[in-house]
Formats: sequence, structure tokens, C-alpha cells
Amino acid sequence: MKYLLWILLLFAAAVALTVASHNPAYVLLVYPPYRIELSLTLFIVLSLLAFIFGYGLVRLLTAALQLPAYVRKFRLERAQGKARELLDDALGAFFEGRYAAAEKAAARAMELGDTSALHPIIAARAAHELRDYEKRDAYLSAAEGRSAGDDTMRLMATAKFMLDQRDPRAALNALHELRDGGIKGHLGALTLELKAQQQAGNWDEMLNVLNQLEKREAVDVTVAAQLRQQAWLEKIRQQDDLAGLVACLKAIPADLKRRGRIAAVAARALIQQGDCMLAQQLLSDSLNAQWDSDLVSLYGDCQSGDCQNGAVQIEQAEKWLNQHKDDAGLLLALGKLCMHHELWGKAQNYLDASISVSPSHAAYTALGQLAERLGKTDAAFKYYQQAMKQMNRA
Repeated sequence: MKYLLWILLLFAAAVALTVASHNPAYVLLVYPPYRIELSLTLFIVLSLLAFIFGYGLVRLLTAALQLPAYVRKFRLERAQGKARELLDDALGAFFEGRYAAAEKAAARAMELGDTSALHPIIAARAAHELRDYEKRDAYLSAAEGRSAGDDTMRLMATAKFMLDQRDPRAALNALHELRDGGIKGHLGALTLELKAQQQAGNWDEMLNVLNQLEKREAVDVTVAAQLRQQAWLEKIRQQDDLAGLVACLKAIPADLKRRGRIAAVAARALIQQGDCMLAQQLLSDSLNAQWDSDLVSLYGDCQSGDCQNGAVQIEQAEKWLNQHKDDAGLLLALGKLCMHHELWGKAQNYLDASISVSPSHAAYTALGQLAERLGKTDAAFKYYQQAMKQMNRA
């Protein structure tokens, strides 16, 4: 069918050409003193040829005028293509741990004139891993003053670098600059701020950031619990008077305050500040919630001068003994309490029982002190010798 159409078209063209060649019409062009007479067919053919020539000349001139712009565009596209290849090379080398190659590829892309901040940021990260901090800072400067997204990358990288160098103040400055730039609620920035506040020892601010991350489920539950415990432990240790210590303990969530480590640190601080009653209550709450053999030994150091309270304290410890008969720490605590209230026989029995379960430096030392109070100098000397041996073994 296609070939038939071509044949019909050729026949039609031949007929048109034959008719046109026998056309008697003509065209007369007069420009005194000149006179040109052309057949109509020739005039049409020459007009078509002139149009085609003129069109081609205009296209040629247009192309010539646009040639510099085309060359620039071609070179730019070629440079961008090369920069994209170098970006792939830099990223691949960086994540493979080939930091020198990553820095070289990123620096080469910058030399080609690529304006993306990715290249200086990658080069800065690679230089940081290579401990070349001078070059790292130069790359960061090259990434400065670009778009908001590029500034975010630069400031995030700066914060991470400062944290790696244990400079939390500089890291926080970078994060505050990021926040002032309108970037708020950024998970990555919050995670870096959590580390920075931890390094700086800003425990209240750290707890605030940790709460934000927990609300957004951006931190592991176990890690969050460990960080919160660390923050409250440090806050307890920072208190230098009883009023501040009591206020700090009131602010701790009840379930957290009953944890063994926090209860132990808080109880020691309270004993040092002279509030044995509160320390006793804190330890009782923690031990009733979850038994801890190491923590119960501290219960014996809560020794107040109130005899009535001492009797209640011993009674509580003996109730625990019904459930934990072979607990060396509990037996040691009972021995100390009985010795403090001059119950010499019971103190001797409890301390001997503690040693029979698990010999310890603390138990032998308590026995030595008990022997000294009873005037048994030789026995006290032997107990102290045993205490030294236990300490050397530890």
C-alpha cells in the first residue's frame, strides 16, 4: 500500500511539472532602465530557492551568534557531569573508609567549579577522619554562605566535629546557630544536642532534650533509661547541702528513685549530710521494690542516735532476713546496726554469719571494731589482718 501511494505521488508530480512547463504566463520586472521578463514557472522556482537560501542564511547567523552560549552550556554540563561522577566516587570512598580518596575526589569536584555544598562537606568529614583539622576547617569555610539547606549540613557537621574533639561548648554554639536559622525540631540536631549537653554536664538541659526525643520515639528505651539515670546521679552528686539534696530527691520520679544505683548514691549523700532517717526510708523503699544484696549492706550505715528508730530499723532488717536468710550483705547490715546500739552478742552472731556466707573486707573490719569495743585487742588485730587479706584478694 505504501509503495502504491509513492507511485501515485510521483505521477502527480510529473503531471504538475508538465502543466507548469506549458504555462504561457510570465512575470515582468521593470526597474528603469532595466527590464526583466521571466516565465511564471521560473519565477516561482527562483523564489523558492531564494527563500530556502535566506532561511538557511538566517539559521546560520543565529547559530553563529549563539555559539559562545552553546559552548559555555556544553562545558558547564560536562563539568557538572564530571562533578556528579566525582560525587559518587567521593561518597563511595567515604563509606568504604577510604578517606584520603574521598577527600581527593571531593576537592577535585570543587576545582571544577561545582557550587554544591556536598563536596566541601564530604571533604571536611574525610579530613576530620584523617585528623587533618586545618584542612577540615578550610573546607567548612568553603561551604559557608550558601543556601539554608547547605548551612544546615555545615552546622550539623561542625557540631559533630566538636563533639568528637570533646568541645561541647563549640558544638552547642553551632546547634544554637542552626536553631536561630529557623531549623527547629530537627531529630539529628536534637541527638547531637543530647550528646553535647551530656559532655558539658548540663543535666537539666540534657533531660529536657531527652524528653523531646522520647516523645518522638527517636531514642531507644534502654538507652534513654541509662541516660536519665546518669543525669540524676550527677545531679545528686552536685548537691553540696542537705536542702538542695532533699529538693533534688523530691524532683526524681518515684520509680527511678527506687532503682538500686540511684538509691545507693542518694543514701550515701544523705548519710554524709546527716539525714540518716531519710536515707533509711529511701533504702527501705528501694529494697521492698527490688532486692539488692549490695544495697542492703548500706542499710547498716544508716545509724541514727534515736534508740526507738534503731529498734524499728533492726526489726525491719530481721523481717527481710526471714526471706533472705543467706544474704551476706543483710547479715552485715544487721551486725553493724546491733553493734551501733550495743547489742554485742547479736552483732557478733550476725557478723560471723555474714563471713560464713561470704567473707568480706567490710565484715572483718566490723568484727575488728567490735572486738576493740569489747577490749579484745588480740582478736581485733586478727580480724584486721583478715580484712587486709580480703582487700588484697579483691
